[in-house]
Amino acid sequence: MHELPVTQSILEVVLRHARMNGVSRVHAINLAVGKLSDLEDEWIQQYFDYLSKGTLAEGAKLNIERIPVVFRCTSCRTDFEVDVRKMKDILCPECGKKDFTLVSGREYYIKDMEAQ
Repeated sequence: MHELPVTQSILEVVLRHARMNGVSRVHAINLAVGKLSDLEDEWIQQYFDYLSKGTLAEGAKLNIERIPVVFRCTSCRTDFEVDVRKMKDILCPECGKKDFTLVSGREYYIKDMEAQ
């Protein structure tokens, strides 16, 4: 259910930018969503279809690119990608330490949109 407010925000941003740029119809919106995000592609599209009815974004397709989970080791500063299914026992591949911070994987943002 948390997809609803996120999708509402996405639609608001898209409509604001469309109006500012004189767009008459939005055909597609390209999103980046982190793999650690709980956001489900199918629900985002369904909510978007519902919320965008009667707007210039009605019928727009959401193209969702999943951003990998990347951590940075606080000891050696190495960035490394992690498989979400294997996050239980993460170690830095360079120095073997368990002290790291998240670099990417939880974010979501609009990359661009296709419009006329």
